[in-house]
Amino acid sequence: MIKLIASDIDGTLLTGGNREIPAKVIEYIDILSQYGVVFATASGRQYPNLRRLFLPVADKIAYICENGAFIKYKGEVLFKSAMDCDAAIELLKDIEARDNCEFLISGKEVSYIKPKEEGYLIHMRDHVKNDIVVINDFKEIKEDIIKVSVYNKNGIDNDSSYYHEKFGSVFKDTVSGKCWMDFVNKDVNKGAALKILKEKIGADFEESASFGDNFNDLEMFEETYYSYAMNTSCAEIRNSARYVTHDVESVLFDINMMYLWQK
Repeated sequence: MIKLIASDIDGTLLTGGNREIPAKVIEYIDILSQYGVVFATASGRQYPNLRRLFLPVADKIAYICENGAFIKYKGEVLFKSAMDCDAAIELLKDIEARDNCEFLISGKEVSYIKPKEEGYLIHMRDHVKNDIVVINDFKEIKEDIIKVSVYNKNGIDNDSSYYHEKFGSVFKDTVSGKCWMDFVNKDVNKGAALKILKEKIGADFEESASFGDNFNDLEMFEETYYSYAMNTSCAEIRNSARYVTHDVESVLFDINMMYLWQK
């Protein structure tokens, strides 16, 4: 039986422009928790953002945040990966100087930005709904940097090769959405984070499931027997998963029914 379910958020649980987790998904997560099944968010988003998304079950789930750079479960921080500060600042200065690019600095529970355009601030604060601190200087950041992201509202395709070639030897870089590219330490990814969580709760490969739609979900697929790619993802992503689905909700329903039949 499945003991651990991990799911990406944007493009996976949130599709078609939706900004709230479907009520049925929350209901199924709640029911499964009563059977001892742990649900984990696995996202590039920050911890407070994810807690708000899953508020009705916020204390019942695990959090793989910042693409695996930060893990929290039942109030306990299981993992945090701090980037080399000098190398991170070098990357940030490059993003700041590049046309059409904005940066996002991830601390443990706060995001830092220095917006070139007011629209970026509005997007991060009011649409993505991160806990945001606007800075004027990098020296204002008094905590470890655990992830750096570059955002281009016109699409990240024109920037991804440039940043991979320039910083790919220093950090792990991953395209995580149409407009986003993320940088973390080399040993950080959702799969490595999921492995830590599996060990924490005592779930093995055959007892784990995952859902994703993008390249930052591939390592997570490798850690779970029941790996599901969204049917809207590209062929490489779909071919990397054991199964393809049109939504997470229908699979969660099936898992709920499996437990109901066992009663």
